[in-house]
Amino acid sequence: MSIQILDGAWGTQLQQRGLETGAHPDLWNLSRPDKVREVAESYVNAGSNIILTNTFGATRFTLGRHGYEDKVADINRAGVRISREAAKGKAKVFASVGPTGVMLLTGTATPDDLYSAFLEQVQAIALEEPDGIVIETMSDPAEAVLAVKAAKTTGLTVAACMVFDSGKNKDRTMMGTTPEQAAEQLSAAGADIIGSNCGQGIDGFIPVCKRMRAATDKPLWMKANAGLPEIVDGKAVYVQTPEKFAEKALELIAAGADYIGGCCGTSPEFIKCLALSACGKA
Repeated sequence: MSIQILDGAWGTQLQQRGLETGAHPDLWNLSRPDKVREVAESYVNAGSNIILTNTFGATRFTLGRHGYEDKVADINRAGVRISREAAKGKAKVFASVGPTGVMLLTGTATPDDLYSAFLEQVQAIALEEPDGIVIETMSDPAEAVLAVKAAKTTGLTVAACMVFDSGKNKDRTMMGTTPEQAAEQLSAAGADIIGSNCGQGIDGFIPVCKRMRAATDKPLWMKANAGLPEIVDGKAVYVQTPEKFAEKALELIAAGADYIGGCCGTSPEFIKCLALSACGKA
């Protein structure tokens, strides 16, 4: 398959448009859809073949912390509609599903509780007919598997991504899962595409990608951060340039990546450089 260009970070882009620190981004699907649409459109214009939706934290667990657990369907459906309108047929739309923020090991919620929450979210998403769903930024493979199984009930293409940012070589999830173990577990759960996002810069993604490629023949989805942030005047600042990120992306493609985009610290400029470098797109 040809390399597919994904989008970049959403949270920082919304903050640039006025989202206050600590505010829940997904609520803007209802209160500021124009600003959410701007972010989606900026990535389409930058050259993304696939854009996500502003639904990363839209389970009843995450919304409930802000008092909006009764708005799961409204927020998820609006998120997909906004990205589809922005895509205008130029890009596909994969709906974002993030972790609940609940650790199964603590016993505060059961696997059935999490599965039910994911099922509620993906069923709402599916009503708006996106092209796929991406389960992302997962640290616990048990939670990721529950999310994948729920997403597969929709009949949509499902991508599933883990965060590898722990261990001596930053090649394990917070729960100690290796790339090989993640590939096996996510594949067994039914994921059509597997990969990694967030956690570290693109240099660290290259060995992770190589190991996943050796462990599976499924397409690989990779969204690295723009390096590691530095604290400047009390704020996290990412210093990697779009050009350097795009240059390193060629090594990620050589390592076996099929879908490439950016996570924290990346912007439409990163995606523009990435598209030009990877695909020769204008």
